[in-house]
Amino acid sequence: MPTNPYGPDDNFSASGSHVLPALIRRYDEAVASGAESVTNWGTGSPRREFLHVDDLADACLHLLEHYDGSEQVYVGSGTDLTVKKLVDTVSDVMGYSGETRWDATKPEGTPQKMLDVSKLAKLGWASKIGLREGIESAVEWYRAHRESVRGSS
Repeated sequence: MPTNPYGPDDNFSASGSHVLPALIRRYDEAVASGAESVTNWGTGSPRREFLHVDDLADACLHLLEHYDGSEQVYVGSGTDLTVKKLVDTVSDVMGYSGETRWDATKPEGTPQKMLDVSKLAKLGWASKIGLREGIESAVEWYRAHRESVRGSS
């Protein structure tokens, strides 16, 4: 069971994507339009865990080679951060220099979503792609494919 995966070929739809690809799209559009501000839902205080799809694939291969049990194994980075910190990182990577605002009247979801990855760690696996590095590669991929990504029409 993976945590929030992200990376190339994600769903960047304005209405149906998950938080990280939605932020990439939103801040890319803000940079392109010269928007003075971007408003996000909630307060930015919920905590989320993310995993680059290349790390997810690597973990799956690792499990195929090193696990033969019947219990579910959680796959994640083992670290989380606030949505606000995530937004700060995305806006920085995107080169957005405007203001980020928060609409606390909008829902923000569960206070924390983080998996217990101790079983996977005992099997000798850990994620290798740091969040900023992963966001940078996801942004690079998105910008190269923005006209054809899922959710662009």
